[in-house]
Amino acid sequence: MELSEYVDHDATSLASLVSSGDATPSQLAGLARKAFEEVNANINAVIEFYEDAETVAGADTGVFHGVPFLRKDFGAAEAGRLQEQGSRLFKGYRPGADSWYFRRAREAGLRTVGRTTVSELASSGMSQSVLNGITGNPWNLTRSAGGSSSGAAAAVAAGITPIAHASDSGGSIRIPASWCGLVGFNPSQGRVPDGPNVEDDPLPLNRTFVLCRTVRDMAAALDVFSGPLLSDPFKPTGSYVDELSRPTGSLRVGVARTKWGGIDLEPEIVEAVDTIALVLEQLGHSIKEISRPYDPVVRTRISVANCAFGARSLEEAARRMRRTLDPITLEPVNLKLYEYGRDLPTPSMGDFLDDVRKFRLGVAEAINEFDILLTPTMPIVAPPHGTIHCTTHPAVSASEFLDAGSSSAIYGYTTVFNITGHPSVSLPLAHSTDGLPIGLQIVSRFGDEATLVRISRDLEEACPWRSRKPSIRAGRT
Repeated sequence: MELSEYVDHDATSLASLVSSGDATPSQLAGLARKAFEEVNANINAVIEFYEDAETVAGADTGVFHGVPFLRKDFGAAEAGRLQEQGSRLFKGYRPGADSWYFRRAREAGLRTVGRTTVSELASSGMSQSVLNGITGNPWNLTRSAGGSSSGAAAAVAAGITPIAHASDSGGSIRIPASWCGLVGFNPSQGRVPDGPNVEDDPLPLNRTFVLCRTVRDMAAALDVFSGPLLSDPFKPTGSYVDELSRPTGSLRVGVARTKWGGIDLEPEIVEAVDTIALVLEQLGHSIKEISRPYDPVVRTRISVANCAFGARSLEEAARRMRRTLDPITLEPVNLKLYEYGRDLPTPSMGDFLDDVRKFRLGVAEAINEFDILLTPTMPIVAPPHGTIHCTTHPAVSASEFLDAGSSSAIYGYTTVFNITGHPSVSLPLAHSTDGLPIGLQIVSRFGDEATLVRISRDLEEACPWRSRKPSIRAGRT
């Protein structure tokens, strides 16, 4: 197989080639290495391609038998491999135990061949860090790849691997999916279990999943990574791959055309929403416009309280690493966020959880009449590096970074559903006039991943995106 052929396959088709004997896992790992060597110097997505990638362990069967995979340098861990979280605070850290996530990845046949860049502590939606530099968007290297799963998105878009580990605590799967032209699915809270090395969080915002290029890979990954464990609230309801052959039915769709944060929607984003709303209507669904379903002041209050909890967690991490929290170990904004959270009064857990409960109830009531929502993923296309608040910027204060009225509020369509726990997906359904991807977000009821799989399939068939290719892509030379 030539590299130009490898990059055109999704994970499902590569696994089929291995199962039929037309390719071997070591051959695919070798092609992933070749793709890495060809494009990574331009995009800076993969910070470590494993020396033993061609011989790395993985099951000899499974949905993704032999498929090369990449690990985001944050969250789910591989025992003995570096996990630096994009931060000098964790430089050189190697976890002692595998995460449940990577146990399941190996059982499914995935071969993890390296680790990808991440914004420091996964705290920014931009694609840069002091530790690892700037990750460029394969569609336009001067633009952000999004974050915090920046390297995962850039690597998949550029063809290094067809699928990669990612995580999302405020949009960190969906933001880079939107800006890099990928499928970025954020499961319901609890659908994909974390642990055993993930510490408890008073507000479990984070979801662990993948970035990929096709809906069938998304569905297959849901079969691989979703429950149950003994502590898992979700029990099996059948295969999500099977949902790809089931009818969608008629859905009630709430359409967001107005801004949910501090930045106005770019006209081309509104045009994309309107176009896909018309497609959904032509597919037999009913459409109704919906306004922002939450109070941004309450959302900011939750973020501020979470900042206080996060400061205490960061102090404990620094003690374990035997390092101090200072400008040598933390980027400017993350240090300010730590100091801001440290100096806040210890939040009342009762008041905090009451705010979360009220927020969730308010959103649930506002969207209850709809089966799904259609929103922008982001109000803008991928911005030039450095134009939006990021944690490396020395002039940005903690309050500016947290303030719902600041430019950090470009995440207004994503963070809300981390707080509420609803599943959502960003699909690469449009492009701007200058060729940048525009992702649109579909949200379903809590626990209803099946509907998202079916409607995503319908939109992929109605508005196919696989023929669109970024300017930086392996196999072109």
